[in-house]
Amino acid sequence: MHPLIAPLEGSLIVSCQAYPGEPMRDPRTMAQVAAAVSAGGASAVRAQGLQDISAVQDAVDVPVIGIWKDGTEGVLITPTLEHCLAVIDAGADILALDGTRRDRPDGRTLEQTITAVRERFDGPIMADCDSVDSAFAAADLGIDLIGTTLAGYTRARPTTTGPDLDLLRRLADQLPSSSVLIAEGRVHTPAQAAACRTAGAHAVVVGTAITHPTTLTTWFHDAVTSG
Repeated sequence: MHPLIAPLEGSLIVSCQAYPGEPMRDPRTMAQVAAAVSAGGASAVRAQGLQDISAVQDAVDVPVIGIWKDGTEGVLITPTLEHCLAVIDAGADILALDGTRRDRPDGRTLEQTITAVRERFDGPIMADCDSVDSAFAAADLGIDLIGTTLAGYTRARPTTTGPDLDLLRRLADQLPSSSVLIAEGRVHTPAQAAACRTAGAHAVVVGTAITHPTTLTTWFHDAVTSG
């Protein structure tokens, strides 16, 4: 196990992202948010975009999980080898990429992408998966971290209310011991985060419920105005 991975066990990872056009869509702001969640106990921070990765890396002492979202449909999360290498060059400690079995924009398979990445990068890699099949395929490639990030966001599984605990339990029971299971996706409350750990997750990623005030405000706004 890579030395960056062991300290993540039983911990909270926080995703610090803002969408294009939003007031917080600024690398300096995301770096400040990352510093704040690190001070609150986050064991690692997930950052999106090359400028954000670099700024967050300078702002925190915890590992930075880097992604680059590009496109509007299909494979969007660090979708090509070019994206992967750019994320690494931006300073990511851990590279995260789409780990589904869908076609990638550059025509490479996930295996070809990982092989090429390993020629340049010896840090941990995280696969954002959507199903049991994609998780096992990623594990077979020796990918270090298997995330449930995309469960419910593709056609592979129905969208659940909250995290996909059934998928987590199945993966916790069936993945090889060399694979580290990360819960991510629709974890909106502390109780849901705890349920992910009970289901077998090594660590839990929370994003929107901590770092996205626009969405949080809509939740409260709708609750207040619906009556």
